[in-house]
Amino acid sequence: MLSNIALYGAIETGLIYGLVAFGIYLSFRVLDFPDLTVDGSFPLGAAVAAVLIIEGWNPWLATGCAVMAGMAAGAVTALLNVKLKILNLLASILTMIALYSVNLRIMGRPNVALLTEETVLTPWYDLDLAYHQVPVLLFIIVVFVALILLWRFMKSETGLAMRATGANARMARAQGIATGAMIVLGVAVSNGLVGLAGALFAQSQGAADVTMGVGVIVIGLASLIGGEAVVTPSSVLRALIACVVGAIIYRLAIAFALNADFLGLQAQDLNLITAVLVTLAIVLPGVRTSIANRLTRNKA
Repeated sequence: MLSNIALYGAIETGLIYGLVAFGIYLSFRVLDFPDLTVDGSFPLGAAVAAVLIIEGWNPWLATGCAVMAGMAAGAVTALLNVKLKILNLLASILTMIALYSVNLRIMGRPNVALLTEETVLTPWYDLDLAYHQVPVLLFIIVVFVALILLWRFMKSETGLAMRATGANARMARAQGIATGAMIVLGVAVSNGLVGLAGALFAQSQGAADVTMGVGVIVIGLASLIGGEAVVTPSSVLRALIACVVGAIIYRLAIAFALNADFLGLQAQDLNLITAVLVTLAIVLPGVRTSIANRLTRNKA
């Protein structure tokens, strides 16, 4: 069984990766744009927030700048695709590679510590709550606000145009929609959410590291696919809820696997566990559908 600290820690990290899943949902599901930029925009958000906090900026203002930096990175990827006609996947890989150097340039060194700095969490520790419960409370509020704003955006005229672009770009252009602008905006917002997640993660963990984005795309996809297996994404709101549910379930599954002594798993097995969980998330919906169809046939 998990201790309270491990349980709250898994939920805390799951909420942060829920923001990453929002971004991946926007690029992969809404725009049908395979985007690997997130492996670079996650540490970019962390780097920008960490450096500005050390320079004495207000933590929330520093976090806002991290969001803007993530959006800029996403916009670069989209512009490479839209303007230079580079394949979307290759464009995102190029941006991701470039961001490694950009992040090193921003931080000036491979990692930046925040343990002695004031962060967005600092005022919340004055509440009458256990130390490990504070980040969970704050991140629930942040994720809830992000979910509502994204849901409202997707229901707006611009959001509907973006969804039309992802569903059928040719038809959308025939209806007068500037599909190129929609792709740039969508990928920018997607990476802005990932930049926000990176900034919060750095402040939660007390450090920003240039390698902290490795595998973020896999974690986000695992959260997205796993959430859709649990919560049927029949509407935008349900799809966004599925992102958060999937991210929390993923982190809880990781925590249980690493704490289950009979499995004999260690921290270095994290990628193996992730691969297994993603495989199960992909396979289970098909198995569930197959069983349902078989039961229907038997009743008939």
